[in-house]
Amino acid sequence: MTSEQQRSLRIAYSPCPNDTFVFDALAHGRVPGAPALDVTFADIDLTNGMAERGEFDVLKVSYAVLPYVLDEYALLPCGGALGRGCGPLVLTREAGARAFGSGGLTGRTVAVPSEKSTAYLLFRLWAAETLPGGIGEIVVMPFHEIMPAVRDGKVDAGLVIHEARFTYQNYGLHKLADMGEHWERTTGLPIPLGAIIAKRSLGAETLTRLAESVRASVRAAWDDPEASRPYVMAHAQEMDPAVADQHIGLYVNEFTADLGEDGYAAIRGLLTRAAAEGLVPALGPGALSFP
Repeated sequence: MTSEQQRSLRIAYSPCPNDTFVFDALAHGRVPGAPALDVTFADIDLTNGMAERGEFDVLKVSYAVLPYVLDEYALLPCGGALGRGCGPLVLTREAGARAFGSGGLTGRTVAVPSEKSTAYLLFRLWAAETLPGGIGEIVVMPFHEIMPAVRDGKVDAGLVIHEARFTYQNYGLHKLADMGEHWERTTGLPIPLGAIIAKRSLGAETLTRLAESVRASVRAAWDDPEASRPYVMAHAQEMDPAVADQHIGLYVNEFTADLGEDGYAAIRGLLTRAAAEGLVPALGPGALSFP
């Protein structure tokens, strides 16, 4: 075994329940034969930047950042987040047509968690197809600040992700549009959200072993969900356990165990459409190949 295989792999993923659920067994040495992990927690807007700088061996990133990093990193065929009925939402203070009248979001400020996120790509693709007048100013802010900013009138609308799907009504906000519903209706494909990537320099053997270990960690979590609960709740930022369970139920699914044909089609579809709109660079041939 080489020194590359023996050393711990530096990995960064979010403290969100889906990531801690997926990686619990692997991070705690309960997957036989798996590489050891040196775990750092960071929200996805930070891990996207880490990937662009090549700072970690393994990262959870947004699919939107793949075109910028696939020369150095390979996309793992498992461990990520795709799904149905789990897309980002555009929220406003007023309901439906009362929000802005016939003008929609034209000239309005919209808060987004990142301009290199799948949520942002889905939003821009939705806007290109449904808002002929375009949108106004994009304001980037941490996702936990978006709903209060919409509520307090600091921005006109907000693009939210993850557990905000379950909690936005607590802020008195209303759903203007569901980016996932639009994506699924127009493509028939699942929504590609978060990807697991690993440095190609690790070599095919280590990459394959890592992918197998991630799959085993997912299966272990499904087989005994209670085993992961302490790890999940320790990092869930005071989230209600029922919300954490909803979060896991949405984002950990068949595509987490294996991307499969539909998963890869969704990723190619998103990035091809986004490249056509000038939002990301075009993927090169074989960019999504593994290992």
